[in-house]
Amino acid sequence: MISFRAAAIAAATVLGATSAVAQVSTPATPRVGSVTAGPEYGPPAPTTTLPAPVLVPRDGPLPANLTLSQALEEAEARAPALLAARARVEAAQARIRQAGFRANPELAVEIDNLLGTGALSGLQQTEATVSLNQRLDVSGRRRTRVAAAQALLLADQIRFAIARADLALSVRQQFARAITARDRLRIAEENEFNARELARVAGILVQEGREPPLRGIRARSAAAQAAAELEAARADELAARATLTSLFGVATPPEQVSGSLIDLQATQVDPEQSLDVRLADAERVAAEAEVGSQVAQGRLDPAVGVGVRYVRETGDFGLIGGLTMPLQIFDRNQGNVSAAQSNVRAAEANLASATATARVRTQNAIIAVEAAEARVQALEGSAVPEAGEALRLAQLSYGEGRATLLELLDAQNAYRTAQLALIDARLALANATAELGRVSAQ
Repeated sequence: MISFRAAAIAAATVLGATSAVAQVSTPATPRVGSVTAGPEYGPPAPTTTLPAPVLVPRDGPLPANLTLSQALEEAEARAPALLAARARVEAAQARIRQAGFRANPELAVEIDNLLGTGALSGLQQTEATVSLNQRLDVSGRRRTRVAAAQALLLADQIRFAIARADLALSVRQQFARAITARDRLRIAEENEFNARELARVAGILVQEGREPPLRGIRARSAAAQAAAELEAARADELAARATLTSLFGVATPPEQVSGSLIDLQATQVDPEQSLDVRLADAERVAAEAEVGSQVAQGRLDPAVGVGVRYVRETGDFGLIGGLTMPLQIFDRNQGNVSAAQSNVRAAEANLASATATARVRTQNAIIAVEAAEARVQALEGSAVPEAGEALRLAQLSYGEGRATLLELLDAQNAYRTAQLALIDARLALANATAELGRVSAQ
């Protein structure tokens, strides 16, 4: 029989001895921001690390009384969108590790002069060759692959930051809507109570002949309308809390929300450093890195081989060596290089568009915050207090018989309208502040 085991052992011995051809040091695992250094040839692969543990979202009920800071914290720990973005970052990190691996060596076994005719019949003249071939990667394919994977990781990291910023924006805005719905419900309860009490008093006055029957009908109609508005406000308040918790991936809303609508402080805003601009720039860098990778794919990439040949007739062993060089006559990866260069131009255009959009978005957010602040100050400073004082005087006058029921109802409606306007203004200020916080996130 042919001694394949002996040939393989001899081949391994030869490979260990020819360190000038095949032996290289094992580089560390590629890290973000730096390209793996060291020779580009040889069989060893980068040392890998254990994969990160699978992310598990927080479970369990939400706090019964949810504040804005708690809502933001719960969103960070529970939101499926954020978990998905974080998983994409981990996938990009794994792609860097994969890009750092060298090409696998190829083991070749060849048997010559097997079952021929004449002098080559049988196994008398059989020759067995065991060889190991390794692509050298002198064209820099691995290095450019790692650089391209690192650029993609940076883009995914910025996308994760954008996902966090978008989630925080949604939580702040929806929390403000929940607080607004709560305040509207409070006003609706007060209005329904006052309307019901006024209808009761008006009924007594009509029975005593101090008010015409039409006034009693008007008061009962206002009470019925207030009751309908109260039911609508209850439904809106529950829906607002449920919508808020849906951002966390939770079906059961908290019992109530409380606290301030705004948690952000005024900061210096630089549109050029916004997340959207940074992402567009990272995508441009990734497109440029892909050009380098595609150019490297079109370069010559030779492979060397070394092995042992066993001749059965004489029982001798002999060393063999070889060099394989692809002839790039037809395919030099021209199409992929051209496509990558076009992607760079597209990324540069997207960067210019993102920069212009960020500037306009920042300006609009600042204007919206200033306008909302002015409206809140006007309503808090004069409109609501004056409407409240007018209602107090109307109530006194109606009790003394100097004001009619219609005048009292008008005063109540004016005060309620002013309160609702203030609630809407605070909501607009919270939304504008949240938007400004989103565009200033870096």
